[in-house]
Amino acid sequence: MLRFAYNLLWHLALPLLPPRLWWRGRKERGYREAIGERFGRYGARPGGPVIWIHAVSLGETRAAQPLVRALRERYPDHTLLLTHMTATGREAARSLYGEFARLSFLPYDLPWAVRRFVAHFRPQFGVIMETEIWPNLVRACREAGVPVLLANARMSAKSARGYAAIGSLARAALDDLAAIGAQTAADAERLGALGAHAVEVTGNLKFDVTPPAETPARAQALRALFGERPVLLAASTREGEEALLLDALARDPLPAGTLTVIVPRHPQRFEEVATLFAGRGCAFARRNDGRPVPADCDWVLGDSMGELSAYYAACDVAFVGGSLLPYGAQNLIEACAEGTPVLIGPSTFNFAAAAAEAVRLGAAVQVADAGALMREAARLLSDAGKRAWMGEAGEAFCAAHRGATARTMAIVARLIREPRGKGVG
Repeated sequence: MLRFAYNLLWHLALPLLPPRLWWRGRKERGYREAIGERFGRYGARPGGPVIWIHAVSLGETRAAQPLVRALRERYPDHTLLLTHMTATGREAARSLYGEFARLSFLPYDLPWAVRRFVAHFRPQFGVIMETEIWPNLVRACREAGVPVLLANARMSAKSARGYAAIGSLARAALDDLAAIGAQTAADAERLGALGAHAVEVTGNLKFDVTPPAETPARAQALRALFGERPVLLAASTREGEEALLLDALARDPLPAGTLTVIVPRHPQRFEEVATLFAGRGCAFARRNDGRPVPADCDWVLGDSMGELSAYYAACDVAFVGGSLLPYGAQNLIEACAEGTPVLIGPSTFNFAAAAAEAVRLGAAVQVADAGALMREAARLLSDAGKRAWMGEAGEAFCAAHRGATARTMAIVARLIREPRGKGVG
């Protein structure tokens, strides 16, 4: 009955889906592209065997990098198909994988649409990143004999309560997965309590992500634009956080001459943050202007894509956004890997284990609010020794947790030898 109700809701929503995509396309034109793919309509099928990887959005697309690299090396004769649900995820994939992979939107979880997807691409196996479990999709894969691995899986207590509310539907979806590689023992325990089987703790793939080869050069170029001054980076900020930062800095200014660089998480918000700066009377420079920041300018809007690791390498202290408000935090691992002292707010449920360990080891400091953030940033900017110690702790923290890719690839090897279901014709 739950599956019937679930499918009924999808079909009732069906007339609203194209207008919703068109509406979202006002700010992100990518939502107006390839709309047919959202309903299981695709162009020519790639030749040869296909490996399918689903990364719903930007974070999952970046996190998949070490796994994509390993799959290319292990299975060079296969076509890699990467699917997404968001325009930012697809755009990131175009930059990271566009030279060798087939990119597509995943269809909505309508039974007939997901069956079209599976029948068209006929993947040898699939990998779904993190928590994107669609009941009809995984059922269609199982019926077609396509084993699906839920990789880098995380399940917060909040998400577990949501899945528990749909009881049998969640259990069926988890049972249709061939295997699950969980980030932590706590994630594995929550998944098991929901009815998942064959759960292994593989670790977090984000620890295996390596920065782009051009990062040192980009960081040097950024630092040249910033000038010889202390730099506080507010990275991957989410809606509402920039205003909190500006308010806190008005109350608790940083050391004289400090440059504050704000890089919003989503590119469609660049202009929104620029308007916020202008409304507050903050003179600011734009990264994309490519000009040196004037000495009397204390703000930079990081309105560029694909440079986050360079921003981390070019700053003195980094605040990781999504943590001041209840968004669950963005990826602090990337900052730690660059040897950058990290500040995080109270909301870290998306990276709970990593955040707690980074704080315990001294690689990060957790603060209660924006005011405490600025006071701690001021202390760190005035203490080079403390910054160096935190940076070394961050690098050691990341080094100690690498290896998730190899453990995930071991599961993949088993899945290829042990297909499930009736097979794809």
